[in-house]
Amino acid sequence: MKKTIASLLWLAVAGQASAATWVYVSNADSQEISVLALDRDKGTLTPVQTLAVGGTVMPMVVSHDKRVLYAALRSQPFRVASMSIDAATGKLQKLGEAPLADSMANIDLDASGKWLFAASYQGGKISVNAIGKDGAVGAIQQLVQTGPNAHAIHADAANRYVLATSLGGDNISSWRFDAEKGLLSPNDPALTTTAAKAGPRHFVWDKAQRHVYLLDELDAALHVFAWDAARGTLKLEQSTTTLPAGFSGKPWAADLHLTPDGRYLYASERTSSTLSAFKVDAATGQLQPLGQTPTEKGPRGFAIDPSGRYLIAAGQESHSISLYAIDAATGALGKPERLAVGKNPNWIEIVDLP
Repeated sequence: MKKTIASLLWLAVAGQASAATWVYVSNADSQEISVLALDRDKGTLTPVQTLAVGGTVMPMVVSHDKRVLYAALRSQPFRVASMSIDAATGKLQKLGEAPLADSMANIDLDASGKWLFAASYQGGKISVNAIGKDGAVGAIQQLVQTGPNAHAIHADAANRYVLATSLGGDNISSWRFDAEKGLLSPNDPALTTTAAKAGPRHFVWDKAQRHVYLLDELDAALHVFAWDAARGTLKLEQSTTTLPAGFSGKPWAADLHLTPDGRYLYASERTSSTLSAFKVDAATGQLQPLGQTPTEKGPRGFAIDPSGRYLIAAGQESHSISLYAIDAATGALGKPERLAVGKNPNWIEIVDLP
């Protein structure tokens, strides 16, 4: 019995030792993806691989089983590359490419992992592509015209509804989703309007699916909506700003993410090159501003690791990324560890394996 317990403990320790965290950074102008290893104990990033993708690579998403990375290429011909992730090394190997309906600002997966959503800023449209059993993206299943400058598209956890932002139309569209057929149909009501010229850009649900947090690009406002999971509708509950005190430039907000435990929310603003932090009220979902932290120049994209201990921000204009430790007690970001990557880094995905 003792031998058995000792063996199980050894296997558990060995499993922890072999676990690794991989970071993927899309570099649009150098047309490559940087693969990095994150050492949480040391708080460091180490380069592992630079993969040329042959196009202006921007939004990415990882399959639910963590075996495939999908990356949208925003240069002609518009397409999505499917790449296998080596669990032992984190390295990528291209599986194939499939056509996308346009230059896509955002891609995401439905809850089943069988469908790929995409939103086109230039084309004002959203689309659905099928994903094969091998994990590779296939044909376009559906193409829908939306308001101008579609920017983000995500399904709720129940896989019943899909929301998409129209940055130029100042609205969020709500769609019923048929997960068997991979088809979207307008919800009722179909639209939630925002302030004029606000430019709704990125959004996230909280884990409990009670709230949706929306970031505007053009006024840098941050909104809290109550989410009606039964009806697929939104109700505005709070609005605040991501701009630093005394800001006098043209707002240009970009990205937002919640920590996995839902205690803190962060948002990036490119004109001031700052990351704003907010404490989330567990009972109401409302936000308490915690201030700004200077970051890389032009922080278009950032990500929080699955443990919630680190935030990594990409600077489009600095061609570097910064790694911050997150103080669990206060939400404050620590002193950054900087690393140069490719040209115009803009999107980050972080994966724990195995």
